[in-house]
Amino acid sequence: MTSPYLAAALEAAEAAAAVIRMAYRGQFSVDYKADASPVTEVDIAAEATIKAVLKSHFPDHGFYGEELGREVGDNEHLWLIDPIDGTKSFVRGYPMFSTQIALMHKGELVLGVSSAPCWDGALGEVIFAEKGQGAWCDNQRLQVSSADTLSQTTLSTGNLARLARSPAWARLGELIGQVHRIRGYGDFLHYHLLAGGKIDAIVESDVNILDIAALSVIVHEAGGVFTDLEGQPLGLDTTSVCAATPGLHQQLLDTLRWTPPA
Repeated sequence: MTSPYLAAALEAAEAAAAVIRMAYRGQFSVDYKADASPVTEVDIAAEATIKAVLKSHFPDHGFYGEELGREVGDNEHLWLIDPIDGTKSFVRGYPMFSTQIALMHKGELVLGVSSAPCWDGALGEVIFAEKGQGAWCDNQRLQVSSADTLSQTTLSTGNLARLARSPAWARLGELIGQVHRIRGYGDFLHYHLLAGGKIDAIVESDVNILDIAALSVIVHEAGGVFTDLEGQPLGLDTTSVCAATPGLHQQLLDTLRWTPPA
């Protein structure tokens, strides 16, 4: 049974997908934030669309969006929204971007929808999960792989700038020498692949919670383990990721021994 929360999140993701597809590879304005990352009018329109749908169902909930900021609600329900995670890809016209919608209830992430509306030849891919209900792509339940040794592991990396400035960079090099295969799928894609058992582990050091909140629920419900690089559970201030099968997760933490640079 789909809960009212999940039904609303899927509706919101579908509405955002319509906005994004209409603009994809078209003409739209692009501005730049203080950190030099791009933001388009489509990001803002998609987030406004998501909020409008969710508010129509849950007018008293709180919202925390990438573009429209924080809106205080009932202090128990907080929707986390990244309308286009991968705006650089969207601006350059290739489909490595997604819409991320998550629900945090009393500080715990309990629901996630990850929608990549232009992926797979514009067919799109939507993966969703809710606490205790598994992770799903259409009618297929997802499950992480059984990999439990580094020699079996396909490891994907994403944003690594801070890790590259730390002692863990050399240890990542050692890890790469031990695994079966190294890839850099990045963004939504490697989390979708991990949840579906197609890769086995992910390391990233430069993210924010809006990038990964929904994906963390999906990976967890697919049987994976998802923490930051220090092994801590996710919170609103999380900036790194170690996500893997249960048999690999602690091995990655032990090998990297991550300490964020000052």
